[in-house]
Amino acid sequence: MKFSCDLKLLNEVVSNVSLAISSKSTIPALEGVLLQCNNSELTITGYNLEIGITKTIQVNQQEEGSIVLNARLFSDILKKMPNQEILIASDERFMTLIQGADTEFHILGMAKDEYPDLPSIEDCISFELPEYLLKNMINQTLFAISVNEQTPILTGSLFDISNGTMHVVSVDGYRVALRREKVNVDKDISFIVPGKTLAELTKLLSDQQDQIAKINVCEKHILFEVDGYTMISRLLLGEYLDYKSAIPDGFSTRIHVEDAILAQSIERTSIIINDRNKSPIKLETEGNSLILSCESAIGKVNDRCEAQVEGNQIRIAFNNKYMIDALRHTDCDEIYIDMNGPLSPIKIIPVEGDQFLFLVLPVRLKNEN
Repeated sequence: MKFSCDLKLLNEVVSNVSLAISSKSTIPALEGVLLQCNNSELTITGYNLEIGITKTIQVNQQEEGSIVLNARLFSDILKKMPNQEILIASDERFMTLIQGADTEFHILGMAKDEYPDLPSIEDCISFELPEYLLKNMINQTLFAISVNEQTPILTGSLFDISNGTMHVVSVDGYRVALRREKVNVDKDISFIVPGKTLAELTKLLSDQQDQIAKINVCEKHILFEVDGYTMISRLLLGEYLDYKSAIPDGFSTRIHVEDAILAQSIERTSIIINDRNKSPIKLETEGNSLILSCESAIGKVNDRCEAQVEGNQIRIAFNNKYMIDALRHTDCDEIYIDMNGPLSPIKIIPVEGDQFLFLVLPVRLKNEN
């Protein structure tokens, strides 16, 4: 194999496909990036048996061939080379030359045969979505994914498409994050994408409104086509929690508040909370004011912020981290917080529209029944 290409482009692509490469693996080839050169095209692949990422770029080919190079070493070399054209050549013993104008490296690679094949897919349901919108939907729900491997189905997000609306849902047992948007999909389908896949996917998705992502959903895998990259991932198989039944109807207390003001109040109240001194934050309504308080081994704190309160006055407690996480992901200025007593889930929704819904389970106070 022998080719030359633009160093900056190669460095960028190798860095992105490395999102799917294991830093440590019992299979040495999985710590590598696969380069395949043919017909003046270079296909670059990273794969960790769960996620695979590929992209093809144009190169000046002199000899076709393939090689597997240690991804971390190859990436480090590319990052340190001057930005110019680079020559890469490998021989039959897999010794690989990486040459710039004034620098050259010789590193040992591996045969393509040692690299596992990516899964083949067929009978997929395909649809398109603007990249920025898909990225936003993932970012607004990914924070509520479970990290508990004992409930593996909850380590992913549910994509539930029905009647032309896609719901992205994450649940960890203490909170629910839901984001919805209209999509052009004729069939009703649902599938669960691992959180690790979604986290890496967001690094490839653009914020530009004219970029389109193609999504191909198959029986056991999902394939994303994004900006020339192809990402394939296994799906999580099994029954997801019935999130719809967890969403309370109506409210006995509604708080209309500015998101930033409440978040800042909770952050101030959280100063006396740390890993060694955990304590819930209490929220109590007093007319059109919210009184937030907390007591821990460090001390006590009370904080007041203004809001509009409709319905019954309430006293409720919650985990500070869960509430701050939700408020940081509302993506709007004003929110409603709906409650049905101190033991029912706290529901956070936008004042205008219905694009998101967050639930946070309250903490039971000692004197609550």
